[in-house]
Amino acid sequence: MRDEPSRDTEGRTGEGPWERVPVMAPARRAAGPARVRPVADPTAPPGGLTVAPSPLDPGAALDPHPVHRRLREEFPLTYDPLLRAWVLSRYADVATALTDPRFTHGHRPGDPACARAHTDVDLGELRSVAERTAFVLARRIAGRERADLVADFCHWLPAGTVAAAVGVPYRDMMRLVRGRAATALAGECGGQIAVREKALASFLANVLVDPDQVAALRDAPPGLVARAWAESLRRDPPVQIAVRRTREDVPVSGGVLPGGSSVALLIGAAGRDPERFRDPDRFDPLRDDPHQLTYGPGFCPAVILAGLEAEYAVRVLFQAMPRLRLADGFRPAPAGLITRAPRTLAVLPNG
Repeated sequence: MRDEPSRDTEGRTGEGPWERVPVMAPARRAAGPARVRPVADPTAPPGGLTVAPSPLDPGAALDPHPVHRRLREEFPLTYDPLLRAWVLSRYADVATALTDPRFTHGHRPGDPACARAHTDVDLGELRSVAERTAFVLARRIAGRERADLVADFCHWLPAGTVAAAVGVPYRDMMRLVRGRAATALAGECGGQIAVREKALASFLANVLVDPDQVAALRDAPPGLVARAWAESLRRDPPVQIAVRRTREDVPVSGGVLPGGSSVALLIGAAGRDPERFRDPDRFDPLRDDPHQLTYGPGFCPAVILAGLEAEYAVRVLFQAMPRLRLADGFRPAPAGLITRAPRTLAVLPNG
């Protein structure tokens, strides 16, 4: 049984502050470029204007990449009335906004490295509970003819590791270890369960869709799995849009962001910026230009748990099910606007 989070009309979950884009009017709208600008096209009718697409346009939930591409190329700075925020889509600008003190920061996915000491974190214990939980879940799937890795594995592993780490009985973990309860039990860092669930679903989809990736990662050392995990976060980040506010005027591509403005950062667009990554749409764990914007590099339980869950997901699933593969005719289909991941991963546990 799945303890489904509440969803609004656009399919966004309500499990954390990063799940929704706040509706805030910008300060000093006239201080920067508008969303509509003239087109330098001799075939356009007199007075013709072109309008920047919105990340919330119809169809973007199924495939946001054409919108992201056009924003990066033609509208690197634009005001979006639907988001009520200025929009940044190029890697250099988004990376700056996530780390520059001229932008407000909160403790959410996409933020810079965690500044907390976390002296009470036991890495050995986190590793142990991640492995143990992954093993239990994989064994439950192994005897089936068909399974859904999102419903049967990804949905449970992040909650299970938190439950085991804080001593919550397994039978109670989904009742207690989601949303606000997770934060109360595991703290603000370890309680980011919904985001880790989506990141894990995208990671397993990227691995399973390519038989060569399955072969390469089946018995891979942790370092290679970690590279594949980071590459999945770059290509298919679980959080597509993060929101910040400028403390002062900030020059960016295409103009100047006014101080005191709400800014929507398109993390999904930045991760596929061809100015930063070669062949950015391809999943390549061995790429020599890696980077991801979902998590900072700091010592943070959320980052550590997410990486351990990815490592043991691959290791334990293939140990328990050596012939694990996607079901015949099934292709993962990511969906979502603010957060994004496959909602189902149909597999044949025994080939």
